[in-house]
Amino acid sequence: MKSVLIIGASRGLGLEFVRQYRRDGWLTLGTCRSPEQDALLTSVGATALRLDVADENGFANLAKALDGNSIDVCIYNAGVSGTRSANVVAPEAEDFDAVMHANVLGALRAIPVVAPALARANGTFAFISSRMGSIGLMSGSGSITYRASKAALNAVVKAASLEWGPKGVTCMTFHPGWVKTDMGGAEADIEPAVSIAGVRKVIANATPESNGRFFDYTGKELAW
Repeated sequence: MKSVLIIGASRGLGLEFVRQYRRDGWLTLGTCRSPEQDALLTSVGATALRLDVADENGFANLAKALDGNSIDVCIYNAGVSGTRSANVVAPEAEDFDAVMHANVLGALRAIPVVAPALARANGTFAFISSRMGSIGLMSGSGSITYRASKAALNAVVKAASLEWGPKGVTCMTFHPGWVKTDMGGAEADIEPAVSIAGVRKVIANATPESNGRFFDYTGKELAW
């Protein structure tokens, strides 16, 4: 049976990943931060693992769960948008720290814990980024902290691809589209089911040549 780990699985895109992988018969592990979220994941057939990516000790339980095991796919979906800004202005330090801890530091902590389990299966490590993190495609100055965090995440994943690609792990980042979630809002372009089905298709078709590259949910490659 194929297995998938979704880090940040209790709502929005993460929960849609859980639903779709379970529907297709995958062994599905999902991380969340509360007993209520545990129950939600269990109700849709996933195994819930408690994890707060902003907690420096939070990955210890995940490391124990993965020790000696293999997984086929991991999706780092955890993230926050922070305070939206129209201009390039410094955020409050607390807001900056919250965004960077969830979007960047959490990914840095996840990689050495999860990548060995993926290497045992020649698996894929997918990270949910954003077109807003692309420097080459940038066309606006709003939400600068979020933009900066996703650009930093892209750099982290590119570096991970150089370290773990030769060990059999395909590392990829994704722009999921502008999706109708709590973060994306009701005016967004697409439904979660469409976005996640697209990302899953790109992951399923990944090859070693996909390592270290940035795609949108349709499979189009994006500029860093």
